[in-house]
Amino acid sequence: MPELPEVETVRAGLSPFMEGVKFERVTLNRPDLRFPFADNFTARLEGATIDRLLRRAKFLMAELSTGETLLLHLGMSGRFTIDEGGASLTPGQFTHPQTTNPKHDHVVFDMAAVNGKAGARIVFNDPRRFGFMELFGKGEAIERLAHLGPEPLSNSFNGPVLRAAFKGKKSKIKTALLDQRNVAGLGNIYVCEALYRAGISPRRAAGRLSVGEGESLAGHIKAVLRDAIASGGSTLRDFAGASGELGYFQHSFDVYGREGEPCKSCGAAVVRLAQSARSTFYCRACQR
Repeated sequence: MPELPEVETVRAGLSPFMEGVKFERVTLNRPDLRFPFADNFTARLEGATIDRLLRRAKFLMAELSTGETLLLHLGMSGRFTIDEGGASLTPGQFTHPQTTNPKHDHVVFDMAAVNGKAGARIVFNDPRRFGFMELFGKGEAIERLAHLGPEPLSNSFNGPVLRAAFKGKKSKIKTALLDQRNVAGLGNIYVCEALYRAGISPRRAAGRLSVGEGESLAGHIKAVLRDAIASGGSTLRDFAGASGELGYFQHSFDVYGREGEPCKSCGAAVVRLAQSARSTFYCRACQR
């Protein structure tokens, strides 16, 4: 499933074509994705302008001129493609071969013309249909976001905040970092990478972080996410940036997906273990 850097990459790719632009026509090619579309979904969007296109955790949020909010989630295989003026943007070099079957084009946003230039066509393709789009009325609470922890790239996230969230917890630190109530948007890949950089074992109890370790881990979480965003996201398997380009951060992974390969710091073999039904990669020698 796309993680925070992938979602941020999509947001940045869509923003020039959608932010400040009106929905001219919205086409639904099926009645649902993971969940049914809201009542009058197309009518409520058509004619509305996207004032701001934001990201919260792993969600995209379009704040509309009507006061409503469109919440989007990519799911496991959802991706947007952009057709500007009838000519599709040229895809980048795909690290993993991909095809986008038009039969999975479930939602089409035709954006209005801007300054005499034809508007873009934004297509949401999702073979597995684990993605979803929800529309919330003005002032309506978005329950999915209500219990999320701080954004890891925000000023409100730091070592003391992390240690306070973990105080007294006996669960493994990797599991605690994946809990969206503690930190919003973190996923398996970047938690593995951040723990490695911080020299902290994923088997450590979350409540056993020292002051210095808390500061170090918070700093490395920020750094690994920024590195991934700068590289366009890790783009494993089904993920592609909004323009079709794949990022290359996976070429810089220190431990993720490198089971049996030598640690880049000490040369010991990278180990894989299962935690909460996910694969964890780490170095036993470097991470304590």
